[in-house]
Amino acid sequence: MTGKPRTEDAAPVRRIDHVAIAAHDADAAAQYYEGTLGMRRVRDEEVAETGSRLVWLEPVGMPAGGARFQIVQPLRDGPVAEFLSLRGEGLHHVCFAVDDAAAFLAERGEEESALFAGGFGLPCAFLGSAPEGMAVEIVEPAPGAQASPIDPVGAEHPWT
Repeated sequence: MTGKPRTEDAAPVRRIDHVAIAAHDADAAAQYYEGTLGMRRVRDEEVAETGSRLVWLEPVGMPAGGARFQIVQPLRDGPVAEFLSLRGEGLHHVCFAVDDAAAFLAERGEEESALFAGGFGLPCAFLGSAPEGMAVEIVEPAPGAQASPIDPVGAEHPWT
């Protein structure tokens, strides 16, 4: 495991921001969760830095600050495509909200260069390997936000 354990004065995570699955076809996966569980699609975006498409879903009537569900689809070769080729579709990562992503990484001996602009353009980073072998991501929500902002699916997305 990379990084070091949290010290008493290091900031803790604030909440679970989202849980993500990796899928070859985000639309097909989203249709299942929309049709079977009644979830609603609230955002559909491409993250150029990771070469992936993110489809965000949430339960109808979800309270502010609730954890969302994300479907990650690779758009080119890269980490998500590699994950799918090695492990197949399924759970990809759990993301935790933190107050200051750069400080969180530094306090744990993680490289600040791991930061990238993720979903919603927010600062994100994947931590070094977790003991359970599951990816752990952190996100720094917008100031004052209880959860990642939601921009409803709109015409500016070519796949909607």
